[in-house]
Amino acid sequence: MAMNKNTVLAWATWIMIFVGVALIALGAFKYEEVAGYGFASVGIGFFAIAWVFNALKGRV
Repeated sequence: MAMNKNTVLAWATWIMIFVGVALIALGAFKYEEVAGYGFASVGIGFFAIAWVFNALKGRV
């Protein structure tokens, strides 16, 4: 299985989505004080970067 640029971007997108979900879950369920907002906002940032990676597939 050869990994070209699109495959690498696809894997990076999925990894970023999983990490983003984990960070949002940490912010929602584990940390109920101000730190929870930080975890959730970083998770949303991971979603934004994953969206960019997904948009770059086929263009790089």
